[in-house]
Amino acid sequence: MNDLSFAVPFWVWGAVTVGIGVMLAVDLIAHRDNHVIGFREAAIWSGIWIAMGLGFGVILLFWQGGEVSSTYYAGYLIEKALSIDNVFVFALVFSFFAVPDAYQHKVLFWGVIGALAFRLVFIFIGAELLQLFFWTAYLFGAFLIWTGWKMAFSKDEEVHPDRNPVVRLVKKLIPTDPNFHGDKFFTHTNGRRVATLLFVVLVAIEATDLIFAVDSVAAVLAITTNTFLVWSANAFAVLGLRSLYFCLAGLLRRFQYLHYGLAVLLAFAGVKLILSETPVGKLPIPLTLGVIAATITVSVIWSLIATHNQPPASGTEGRPAGAGEGRAGGAGEPSAGPAPQQSAAGRSPCTKDSP
Repeated sequence: MNDLSFAVPFWVWGAVTVGIGVMLAVDLIAHRDNHVIGFREAAIWSGIWIAMGLGFGVILLFWQGGEVSSTYYAGYLIEKALSIDNVFVFALVFSFFAVPDAYQHKVLFWGVIGALAFRLVFIFIGAELLQLFFWTAYLFGAFLIWTGWKMAFSKDEEVHPDRNPVVRLVKKLIPTDPNFHGDKFFTHTNGRRVATLLFVVLVAIEATDLIFAVDSVAAVLAITTNTFLVWSANAFAVLGLRSLYFCLAGLLRRFQYLHYGLAVLLAFAGVKLILSETPVGKLPIPLTLGVIAATITVSVIWSLIATHNQPPASGTEGRPAGAGEGRAGGAGEPSAGPAPQQSAAGRSPCTKDSP
């Protein structure tokens, strides 16, 4: 599989990774008091993360030229678009478990660290497979096309994050208190150390993102198998995931047609990956960028026009209805609100009710 190849010194890998760590540390320090994040603050942070992601592309432009920079932007855009689907599921998990608003950022912070780790592993494994075995391009491509079809045409399903197999396994292996205890993941009850409900929420977030990481990484690998570009595109897109959640959580119902656009992007990535191992070869990066930008724009505008008469979401602006309430029996929090029924974007990583 022919692809962009350029030397990336070890110190560059180290500098980018350390830079990502520094940004995570700054974000953690800025929100160490567990305050409720409003729309204005989330929008400012989102602007900062997006500016950093776009700025990195400018650095690549001066360092390696336009083709490398354009390839990075294509990967960044498709990963950023797919990350909106993560926001739908975060809203579902937080609302289902009725996570208090002040603790959501902490869960997302550690969830993002897990997401970066998952993606780093998948990137190297996926890129190596594509380089060694040409037929893996057909497998990955078919997987992306199937995922896109499922996202576009699967029927609504009632989902329950607490029935996720990973969550159920953790509950069996680790003694768990079914209540919140402030922002603690672990506490002591009756003289023994137990996991809190907030830890269960974190496990649910990590388990769902593990599934998202597979098709997200595969979609970027369809654009390039250069591990440095795939990693940087994923990392800069995922870094802003927390702020994106607090920006969009109260507006999710306005994006009811976005999943069609995401489905098209996944299917396009699959076709592009398959074509790369045929006489057609890799599609030009400008064409790829154009398809990604046009698909996102059309699906967002379509959603906003179709829902412009909808009443505003219930609950506090910038947060999903039901979030901010505590589960019954928690440390002073009121009882939980109703659980949402599905991931609005169609990629449901949780198990559904048995018939």
